[in-house]
Amino acid sequence: MSDGYFASVLVQTFIISAEVALICLVIGFPVGYSLARLPPHRRKWRLIAVVLPLTLSLVVIVFGWMVVLGRNGLLNQALEFLGIVDSPLRLLFNRGAVIFVLVQQFIPFMILSIMGVVSQISPALEEAAANLGANRLITFGRVLIPLAAPGIATGLLLVFILSMSAFITPRLIGGNKVQMIGSLIYEQILVVLNWPLGAALSVCLLIVTFVLLTAIRALSLLLGETRQ
Repeated sequence: MSDGYFASVLVQTFIISAEVALICLVIGFPVGYSLARLPPHRRKWRLIAVVLPLTLSLVVIVFGWMVVLGRNGLLNQALEFLGIVDSPLRLLFNRGAVIFVLVQQFIPFMILSIMGVVSQISPALEEAAANLGANRLITFGRVLIPLAAPGIATGLLLVFILSMSAFITPRLIGGNKVQMIGSLIYEQILVVLNWPLGAALSVCLLIVTFVLLTAIRALSLLLGETRQ
């Protein structure tokens, strides 16, 4: 394998992780916002439903999705029974399946990050913007998003880093078709027994993570100074 191969795997890992983080933001922001605005007695059970996947073993979750998405899995059987498809679809061992399962695994972190910061934003600010003639879109873009920026940045960072370091999901859901840096490190250290290369790849992953942490911290400080 050449250096170009490892570079392509690193780039693909970066792109997939960014896609997972953005999808989690699009889905998680409305959910986190709605949870933050609910009364505590109504929020409890919905919050339990959000946190529940985090209590399950990652291996159990991944094998569960393999049963559902497999060639003879529950989803393909249901589609064939309903007459939607004539033959089983290939739902595993592709990029879309890896992204889907990663989003399912890590979206609770985004929802909790958004909920935590939105719950500290007074609803009176949104009401004041409405009283001054701002519609929902303007209130969302000029009031809510700037105030919720630290929670958004934290959620994006958490999901991105967790996706970058994931190896069980890409290895089992993606197979040999979707390589990510985490599964490549696992393969080099425990399968090929090429410890120096595995260590070098681990250091590259650590450097990327450190740079992202530094950038997000600098951005959060900048946003905090701007609001002041």
